[in-house]
Amino acid sequence: MDDLGGPIDRAEADAKFDRYLAALATHGIARWAVEDMTGVFLGYCGVMPRSIPNHPLGFHFEVGWRFRRAAWGNGYAYESAKAALVHAQNDLSLKSIVSYTAEDNLRSQSVMRKLGLIRDTSQDFTLSGSPKAWRGLVWVVPAKANIVAQ
Repeated sequence: MDDLGGPIDRAEADAKFDRYLAALATHGIARWAVEDMTGVFLGYCGVMPRSIPNHPLGFHFEVGWRFRRAAWGNGYAYESAKAALVHAQNDLSLKSIVSYTAEDNLRSQSVMRKLGLIRDTSQDFTLSGSPKAWRGLVWVVPAKANIVAQ
């Protein structure tokens, strides 16, 4: 979360959760909680409709994830993102899904490559704001993606 301004407070977390519930009610899709086999919360992942005012990509669907550091390197991002994409494409017939990350987030870029996403430099963008400007590298889910449930 460092590149996104660091941890958020309870009010911001509640507002984010409300957005997820609204997305689920309206679009049938949202971020999912990801837990280990014992029920310990590891993070979240999923496809979200994004309608951020003045976002350079306009309205779009984005697959994304955030995990606790202790969960990194265990395949949770890949497995949960794969499941979210299968659901979005097969059950909801979403045709256009993107993912984006910071230039220095090599772990997420690795997950994107493993998922079969394609870099689209023509859609890269910069968001101005606090605490600093953020540059997003855009990856797209191919129309005929090889993402299948196993």
